Amino acid sequence: MSISGNQLIAGQWIAGNAGNFHGVNPATGAELEPVFTCADEAQVDTAVAAATACATEFANTSPQKRAEFLNTCADEIMALGDELLERVSAETGYPRARAEGERGRTCGQLKLFAEWILSGDYLEARIDTALPDRQPLPRPDLRSYNQALGPVAVFGASNFPLAFSVAGGDTASAFAAGCPVIVKGHNSHPGTSELVAQAIARAVTKCGLPAGVFSLILGAGNRVGAALVTAPGIKAVGFTGSTAGGTALFKLANERPEPIPVFAEMGSINPVVLLPEALKNSAESIAEGFVVSLNQGTGQFCVNPGLVLAVEGEGLDRFIGATTEALSKVCAGVMLNKNTQLGYQSGVAHMRDQPGVEQVAAGEAVADGEGFTCQAGLLTVSAEDFLGNRALQEEVFGPMSLVVKCRDHAELLAAASALQGQLTGTLQCTEAELADYTDLVEVLRQKVGRILVNGFPTGVEVCHSMMHGGPYPAATDARFTSVGTRAIARFVRPICFQNYPEGLLPDALKDSNPLGIPRLVNGESTRDAM
Repeated sequence: MSISGNQLIAGQWIAGNAGNFHGVNPATGAELEPVFTCADEAQVDTAVAAATACATEFANTSPQKRAEFLNTCADEIMALGDELLERVSAETGYPRARAEGERGRTCGQLKLFAEWILSGDYLEARIDTALPDRQPLPRPDLRSYNQALGPVAVFGASNFPLAFSVAGGDTASAFAAGCPVIVKGHNSHPGTSELVAQAIARAVTKCGLPAGVFSLILGAGNRVGAALVTAPGIKAVGFTGSTAGGTALFKLANERPEPIPVFAEMGSINPVVLLPEALKNSAESIAEGFVVSLNQGTGQFCVNPGLVLAVEGEGLDRFIGATTEALSKVCAGVMLNKNTQLGYQSGVAHMRDQPGVEQVAAGEAVADGEGFTCQAGLLTVSAEDFLGNRALQEEVFGPMSLVVKCRDHAELLAAASALQGQLTGTLQCTEAELADYTDLVEVLRQKVGRILVNGFPTGVEVCHSMMHGGPYPAATDARFTSVGTRAIARFVRPICFQNYPEGLLPDALKDSNPLGIPRLVNGESTRDAM
């Protein structure tokens, strides 16, 4: 297979009309072939028009048909073989093992959604039969289920070129719901994006679906992104990236004549709370796991542990000492692109300049060269200074963390209470401490989407129970997740049929229950026909 550098619009690979660019190898700074073209606003409109034209047809496909499509997408991605893995590594600096793992996760979540929609649970079918003799008023026949929302715009993330990109969780869940997808590929990995788009395009053809079900566009993020979000045919947006980027899209979507939801997963510093007894017993082993988590993917994970909260004492001193020693042996890491490198450098410098902040540890120094590399770091600050300075809660995207030293339980609780919304909150503790610190746990429950005990936040399992979201600014809507089968809820909406002819109802709501799915009938869960 070859990479053309073109856009995929409604089944056709065509050159963009708004300039061109190269992919770049972040490990060397060298440009990668071929030249990629950029879409203009008219080409975005063409893609949206094609998606809109086939939205009803795709929404009305059976769960079996969409499951076949999702499985075929996974198979076609695997069929790309080494070419995909090599391109991922060339465009991100990630080692082959990381590329293989992310490919497995991407294909696994496509297959998981295929299995999930066949169960029918996501439809949430409900039936309340007519009660014509009810007094004082009769009840009509009422039936509801979830239907596809319509065309979805998905923005590929820089740090996950497969799992949060062209065929990532946003795309998989939108396809599963029956929504056409237009992906804005990330310019950091355009070749990877095109290869995966080729795989999806083959799946569209093999499954006999309309070409408008999927398009890939590339180009300047602000211009192309704005054109996508404001296009009247788009009904929802999936985004993973910075708080600034997600908030800008959210604002655009809400200024439309018809506002639409933006499901943006954004900034998070993922606090790790170290409780005293756990530190007393295991400071060194906690430090070891923390350093691994902090440097995973060169710290370029949305769940990177960027903040540590703990009470001062011998245990915390041991943790900082062990972390300092371990960090000193961490090699300089490759960042995804020049802008990410510059953002990390300026973010660390800004953090170091804040009152009371001290840098206590660093990884190996960055060597001179052309690649986009960075040095890991650990900073400390008192809880008093932390509580008085909102800037200390700003995300620094990369392998840097800030330790907040608290004087006692009360100050630890105050620091946790001052946090903004987060994707995760981690407790390193004994079981007895978990019971004793219920006030802290309750604070975290209001602040985060996922609470971890005696682990670290990096590593997001793709499964039915996962919650990957949280209160703002972690996400734009704390009720939804971007990972796991619950993610499909973002791209469906309930519709109710009142006194509708039984034979013309969707299969999910017919008396005979031809899909064999679970339904709530007159308040009781059943798979039986009526």
